[in-house]
This record gives sequence, C-alpha cells and structure tokens, in this order.
Amino acid sequence: MRAVEQIDDAACMKFEAAIHLVGKRWSTSILLAAARGARRYSEYLRSIDGISERLLAARLKELVAHGLLARNVVPTTPVSVTYELTEDGRELLVGLAPLIRWGQKREAASGS
Repeated sequence: MRAVEQIDDAACMKFEAAIHLVGKRWSTSILLAAARGARRYSEYLRSIDGISERLLAARLKELVAHGLLARNVVPTTPVSVTYELTEDGRELLVGLAPLIRWGQKREAASGS
C-alpha cells in the first residue's frame, strides 16, 4: 500500500490520459503488432483481425502523434511508409504487461 500513498492527483490524471489512449479500441493490438514485427500498413491490417482500414489509419496517426510509434517514409517508387515502436512505445508495453496479465487472471477466475 505504500506505493499507493505516494501517488498524487496530478499523477492520477496523467495515468488516466494514458489509459484513455491505450484503452481505445485497437490501440493495444496495434502496439503489440508492432512489437511482433509489423512494419507496413498492410502488415498491420493482416495481423489485426477485424480492424477496418479507416480505423487502422486513424489509430496509426494517433499513436504516431503521441510518440508511441514512429512513421518512416522510405523514398522509393512507389513511396513506402513503415511504422515502428518508439522507445516510449516499448516502455509502455512493458508497463502494460502486468495489467494484461491481471485482466487474463480475472477472466479465468470468472470463467468467461
């Protein structure tokens, strides 16, 4: 409980903003796909079952804007665009791992 006592309201607000971003549908799936090696738009689309092209494009743009993914334009013909995890994105996934395990444990306990 000592760790909880050290958390102030400002830290809670920052945490809520982070959870809002990664809690958006598909955001975590995109970050996990990047960690597993997806680079090009089509690779993300293939590796994330059920995501629409429009929503993938919007989430990629959002994750780039928040510094969790880097967008790289390769000057080839045709132009190639790749996305990869930034250091912040990798750090976030490490921090999310305990929360993901907690969710799996709760789901297993409830039998759903």
